[in-house]
Amino acid sequence: MRLAIIDDYQNAARASADWARLDGRVEIDAFHDLAPDRAALIARLRPYDAILCMRERTRFDAATFEALPNLRLLVTTGMRNAAIDLGAAQARGVVVCGTRAASAPAAELAWALLLAAMRHLTDEAQALRAGRPWQTTLGRELAGRALGIVGLGKLGTKVARYAQAFDMQVIGWTRADVPARCAALGIDAAASLDDLLTRSDVVTLHAALTPQTRGMIAARELALLRPGAVLVNTARGPLVDEAALIEALTARPDLVAALDVFDVEPLPLDHPFRRLPNVLASPHLGYVTQETYRAWHGEAVEAVEAFLAGAPLRVLSP
Repeated sequence: MRLAIIDDYQNAARASADWARLDGRVEIDAFHDLAPDRAALIARLRPYDAILCMRERTRFDAATFEALPNLRLLVTTGMRNAAIDLGAAQARGVVVCGTRAASAPAAELAWALLLAAMRHLTDEAQALRAGRPWQTTLGRELAGRALGIVGLGKLGTKVARYAQAFDMQVIGWTRADVPARCAALGIDAAASLDDLLTRSDVVTLHAALTPQTRGMIAARELALLRPGAVLVNTARGPLVDEAALIEALTARPDLVAALDVFDVEPLPLDHPFRRLPNVLASPHLGYVTQETYRAWHGEAVEAVEAFLAGAPLRVLSP
């Protein structure tokens, strides 16, 4: 078998697992560049029987599967990958397997972005490094402020606990069983998404991206945000109407967006998020940790072994 490891930006995949377990059975090539254009990508991947891809960095649609006749196994990091057309894979006889990680590091990153945004940390650190004037901003404390959490799954639950430790008032909203889920966490239940937006000093998004949640924060919702509100998004870029957010941030300099995810990644060089002063942006670092990579790549090795043994693990179905 020939296996291509793609989207390995940090050249970390080979060091994150015991790939020697596949010696003598699998020939492995790793690619560390950004995905090339479609024609070059297809030409690169056509010889391979198996591919390991990193989250949604490369799209595998019906046309891609059609153009890769040798492909039998596609392993993705994570147990969900919106960039893979599972129906098309199944139609072409390609087995798609996922990998798991026990931790939820995106919650930690959400909190890091929030702290940095509230205390102007990146601006002040850059000023210190550059020798610019000492202390030019006034930060804001989290204690006593209201944090609204949209989505109360594993990540939202962790963030609620962080906020409680920082003595914040915590408000939660999700698409089902809001009172019961909030009661279990000891937080206030919002009557609606609008209610959460109007009551929160900070809004942090932890909802899954579905047809129902795509664009759930648009111009109308952004207009409900309090003066000086901070919007944190470490979930998926398309949860927020990007054009509406740019317009809101431009019209209201008091608003702050702390973002780790975007509609198009990598973020284009001329994108407004790179220059708006009230945007704190990071390059989708939520899951990029040594611990998560070890878990994902370790299970990727396991997935290839299981496929070769005729018993695929963690198969993802349409």
